[in-house]
Amino acid sequence: MFSKRLKQLRKSRKLTMQELADYVGVAKSTYAGYESGYRQPTIESIQTISRKLRTSADYLLGLTDYPEPPIELNHNAKEYLNYEQLHWDGVPLEKDDLDLIRNLLERVLRDRSLPKDSDLSSH
Repeated sequence: MFSKRLKQLRKSRKLTMQELADYVGVAKSTYAGYESGYRQPTIESIQTISRKLRTSADYLLGLTDYPEPPIELNHNAKEYLNYEQLHWDGVPLEKDDLDLIRNLLERVLRDRSLPKDSDLSSH
């Protein structure tokens, strides 16, 4: 998966193997080995490559399906549920699933804002 994603991103960014090899500080043949799967880069090289390709190391390693990392980590569940390709342990979540989750969370928050019975009896 790494070699396939590496090659695909390099081409989509219109970079040559030589340009990436120079950026990483390795020989072109070494870099070509990364794309063919014959060689494995160091962690530091993966980090450097991901910076040059404007992606995350997680994407290159197959830990996420999002090639464009968010500029800053977004903890807003409402926005997160709008991302495509969300899954639960590998099972894709469809639009209807996400709508159900959104509705459930909206109800939880609505119920949380209602006064509790004990609050009413104390007045």
